[in-house]
Formats: sequence, structure tokens, C-alpha cells
Amino acid sequence: MKSEKKYDYLIVGSGLFGATFAHEMTKAGKKCLVIDKRDHTGGNIHCKKIEDINVHWYGAHIFHTNDKFLWDFVNQFTDFNRYTNSPIANYKGELYNLPFNMNTFYSLWGTKTPKEAKEEIARQIKHLNIGEPQNLEEQALKLVGTDIYEKLIKHYTEKQWGKKATALPAFIIKRLPVRFTYDNNYFNDKYQGIPIGGFNKVIDGLLAGCDLRLNTDFFDNKSEWLNAAEKIVYTGKIDAYYDYRFGELEYRSLRYELEVHDTENYQGNAVMNFTDAETPYTRVYEHKHFEFGTQPKTVITKEYPVKDAQNAEPYYPVNDEKNMHILKKYQDLASKEEKVIFGGRLAEYRYYDMHQVIASALLKSKNELKNE
Repeated sequence: MKSEKKYDYLIVGSGLFGATFAHEMTKAGKKCLVIDKRDHTGGNIHCKKIEDINVHWYGAHIFHTNDKFLWDFVNQFTDFNRYTNSPIANYKGELYNLPFNMNTFYSLWGTKTPKEAKEEIARQIKHLNIGEPQNLEEQALKLVGTDIYEKLIKHYTEKQWGKKATALPAFIIKRLPVRFTYDNNYFNDKYQGIPIGGFNKVIDGLLAGCDLRLNTDFFDNKSEWLNAAEKIVYTGKIDAYYDYRFGELEYRSLRYELEVHDTENYQGNAVMNFTDAETPYTRVYEHKHFEFGTQPKTVITKEYPVKDAQNAEPYYPVNDEKNMHILKKYQDLASKEEKVIFGGRLAEYRYYDMHQVIASALLKSKNELKNE
């Protein structure tokens, strides 16, 4: 018997997961309605045009991947530029290249060869006798020595997490990029760039052909929305979907302060990290540099960590033992749902890079079509 419902899929959230899923289903001839509680699409990759500059409204987003299929997928909506992420660390006015590489080591110690740099790191940590690192501090010291840890890691990390480095698990920093080459490219991926004209172009392309309602909160009429389509794709917080019955999952959050400056170039780089304890913000973004802009004015954003994230925008899941125990209970409920698909950073409670979100949405949409 044919369904009377107007939509095949109601997609809650217009971020990368929801928009990608909607795109694939629309392409397959399905009717999709996308709703979002915000007044714009795109979730946290949304850009706002200020002084003719595409401002990354929720912090910097740089697309990078080794997967040519995913690179071609996003480039179908707009060409990407050749932006390479090369942040600068600012420690009390001293500037160092990131990721940690031969340029960083030379600035700190005057070492000119990889052998000299490795010997200096070994000399600094010899007396510490670190075996298997038990926390973030020990892991960082083992990787880069005391100088880099004290100047460029310790205070920055403690600001970000709101915890002492000795209280943070070692795995957080295990993949810290350390290079014994003169290479300031933060990512190792083959493909990297920013969409020319901003990320909104990608989202607009993904949502073409879908019905869209903004300023629409799923939870204001949850029972009605659950009956609005054959299936629901939910990309919000998984604990919120289940009315926090097992407790709230924790997130780290951020807040942003935007400034317009009547100068063509404020800091000479898109991303600058402030690694001392005294500076309250962790990063300053100068948005025009993401697209090599030459506008007469510039827009910067200062990024501050939020200590009490309970009522703030959720950004980074706190994947510790306590939260993973709670998550398992919600996942058990989600696995029993027959008409609800959970996807994305909040619904899966995991940190995703952009290409990983897209890959996940493509896989889930493919499986959905295959199982029809």
C-alpha cells in the first residue's frame, strides 16, 4: 500500500551530514524536507559575508582529504582554492611555525639538521625517564621535549580543555604532527583547500531540490515531525533526542568575538595560536587569508574556550570513560529504531573532520537505498 506521506525523508539539521544525505536521496528521486533551528543552513561551516569577506562564523574550516572521490565530490559545487594551512604560534610575542618542524626547532635552538634537533629533544627529556606516557604532559614531553611543551603546548592545551595537562589522557596528543623537515603545511593530505566563494556554495549545491525550513526546532513539535515523513534523519545531539534520560553528554565549547579592522592586513596569516596562559583566547583567525583576499578592510575572530559548556554551542565531544558509558546506553536505543537514522558529529558523539562527515553520510545513504 502506497504511503500518503508527502516526504520520504525528514532531515533534522542542514549541516554537512544532513545536506549530503539529502543530496544523495534527492538525486535518487526521493522527496526530502530539511529543517534547521538556526536561521541559516550549513551548521558550523556556515559563512557570513562581512566587508566582502567570507567569514567562517563558527571558526575556521579547512577541507582536507586523501580521498580523490571526496575531493571531486565537493568540487562539483564550486572550485576549491590552493589554501594550505600553516598556522603560527604566538608565545608572548615570540612567533613559531606550526606544525612543529625544522623551522620551529631552528627558531628555538638554532638547530639546522634533523640529527641536531632530535639530539636536543633527547637531551631535554633524558632526565625525565618517561616510559609509557600516562598523561598528555608525558606524551608531549616524549615527543618534543621541554621547551616546546612549555612554550607551545602546555598552556594552550590547558586553556582549550579547562584541565591540567597531567589530568588529560595521553591519546589526545598521540597524533601531534612533528616533522623533521622544513615544511609548514599542517596537514599531510593530498588534497586541501577552501571553496572559492565560501562553504555556503557547497551547502547550497547539496540542498538543491530539497524543501527547506529554517528557524524550525524539531523539539518544538517532535511528535508531529516524527510523522512527517517515512523516515527521519537526525543530526542533533543524541542525548537530546532521548530527552536526556541517561544524563547529558559533555562537550567542549567555544565562543567567538568578531572585529572589523580598517587595515588591509592584520596579522599576515589566516590562523594564529596564542599559546601562553595569560592571553584568554586560543586563536585569532583573519578570514581574508583563507581566500587570498585583497579587500581594503579585514575581519578577525578571536576564539575563546568556554568553561561551562552546558548551555553553549556543542563543538567537541568529551570522549572519556564516563561519557562513553552514557553514550552506549543511547546507542543501544538508537540501534532499535526502525525509521530514524542517526548521523553526524552530534548524533554519533564523535569528532569528525569534514571529509569524514561526508563519507559517513554517503555510506549511510548508499546503505539506505540498497536496503529499500
